[in-house]
Amino acid sequence: MRHGKKFNHLGRKTAHRKAMLSNMACSLIEHKRINTTAAKAKALRQYVEPLITKSKDDTTHNRRIVFSYLRNKFAVTELFKEVSVKVADRPGGYVRIIKMGNRQGDNAPMAMVELVDYNEIYNPKGTKKKKSTRRSRSKKVETTATAEATSTEEQASTEE
Repeated sequence: MRHGKKFNHLGRKTAHRKAMLSNMACSLIEHKRINTTAAKAKALRQYVEPLITKSKDDTTHNRRIVFSYLRNKFAVTELFKEVSVKVADRPGGYVRIIKMGNRQGDNAPMAMVELVDYNEIYNPKGTKKKKSTRRSRSKKVETTATAEATSTEEQASTEE
């Protein structure tokens, strides 16, 4: 039964799991990309995304909260100084998980975890996306379409 199991325990006791996720989050913030198993990658995403959201608002309180999770002042400084500037306009989804196949020794599914804004292949610096929020046809298209329809109706009525 899985009553009350809201997250993956990863086969570890609580203290070991918290320490492992903390270390993985520090490595991710420092190196911007790490390789791990797919299950740990998913657990890491749930662990680190709220911390990145907190880093957008640089207050002493938020720094202390993040430090209580990471326990590494160099990672906290990096997060608040560099990472938060890059993700300032992003409304979530700071981490990307890319599956990489199975590990040689035990056939465990592996994945690469990376910070989305630091991948130069997917996000070239010079180009920005255009915002297209068009939800209906433009007015010019509608007016020409209705004008053509009325002219066809007039021709049909004059022929009869």
